[in-house]
Amino acid sequence: MLKAAITGERVRNSHALVVDALGRAIVGGDYPRGSTLPGDFELAARFGVSRTVLREAMKTLAAKGMIVAKARIGTRVTDKSTWNYFDADILRWHLDNGADSRFMTHLAEMRLAFEPYAARLACRHATPKDVEQMLAHADAMENARSLEEFALADLAFHMALAEASKNPFMYSVGTLVEAALVTSFRLSSPFGEAARQSSSADKHRRIARAILRKDEDEAAAAVEVVITEGRDRVGSKLAEI
Repeated sequence: MLKAAITGERVRNSHALVVDALGRAIVGGDYPRGSTLPGDFELAARFGVSRTVLREAMKTLAAKGMIVAKARIGTRVTDKSTWNYFDADILRWHLDNGADSRFMTHLAEMRLAFEPYAARLACRHATPKDVEQMLAHADAMENARSLEEFALADLAFHMALAEASKNPFMYSVGTLVEAALVTSFRLSSPFGEAARQSSSADKHRRIARAILRKDEDEAAAAVEVVITEGRDRVGSKLAEI
């Protein structure tokens, strides 16, 4: 998700194109909750794909919780409460559609619910090599020579933190971190401002060093600082738009 946001690259096979177009249309409100999608014949003609490709695309959207097929009724758009917001595509479509401050607040709240505890677990289970990797990623943030390098180093740090917790569920929710960093990349990255870039790297080093000392309270607090400062920075930028 993050690399695609930086480079603009997208997967472009027929199946992915149909899923992407319909997913964006649903998230964007072209097909609101409870509405019925056009029939298979119309959609296959619109996208220039076979019925087989279309059916597979529909299965993908159904697996994301976005649509449900009903006999003699058609394929209906479901309520947002059934959507899988941990899904990378759904998060990307929201971000590309122009996520508002409420969406970003919800995203930050979820990060605050699990990342500080991931840091506590890392204090208990991380190896010296795990901490070494986190510090290396923080150094890469400070020494980044492009926006892409900074953003990818930032993401790598947070995924290394999740890995250091030794809880596989923590790593699995990494899409939420990635989504937050996509928005930060677009609106308010510290890259290019030496003081902000160095400060951001230092805040991440604070997390790693607390984990090395096995100081759970300090590690959790340091993670909270990173998340809340990023949330507030993005919120300020969104308020200006």
